[in-house]
Amino acid sequence: MTIMAKLIIGLVGQAGCGKGTATDILREQYGAGYYRFSAILENILDQLALDHTRENFTKLSEISRQTFGEDVLSYALEKQAVTAQEDVVIVDGIRRLEDLAALEPLPHFKLIAIEVPVEVRYQRVIGRGEKAGEKNMTMKEFLEQEKFPTEVTIPAVMKRATKTISNAGTRKEFEKEIHDMMKEFGFSKH
Repeated sequence: MTIMAKLIIGLVGQAGCGKGTATDILREQYGAGYYRFSAILENILDQLALDHTRENFTKLSEISRQTFGEDVLSYALEKQAVTAQEDVVIVDGIRRLEDLAALEPLPHFKLIAIEVPVEVRYQRVIGRGEKAGEKNMTMKEFLEQEKFPTEVTIPAVMKRATKTISNAGTRKEFEKEIHDMMKEFGFSKH
């Protein structure tokens, strides 16, 4: 008998929207498992001894999808998510409609979009400096990165969301949005 997650939450949102914060809340307070599209790419970049820049992630993603099919990462993540031991599983980094190919048909999959104004997202990105070169990035550079092939498709995916939540305010307000959503889906904090 295969153990299956009871709820798979797909997170979608533009850089700096708070997907990491949402993930932390769901993992810490709901015991959620966590899988992300970029982890597959990150592992390959590590094996090739390449920097974790947005440009390298973009190039590798494009090459993988062109070679093995636009939905290759979707099926890899779906396999991991449906066999997870946790009742709630997060799939992070959904960026393209093809990323939904294997996930969206699942009856226990919910796509959650996180909306945040661009100015707030920019401040968050430079504040965290998660990827190489982000700490010193200008707003103009930030907006240019939003034109990358891996970024321009995000708004179309967000339109397919089961639910959209806002992270334009405080962390406390964002946590309340997440708790309300989980209650709606029939889950309570551990």
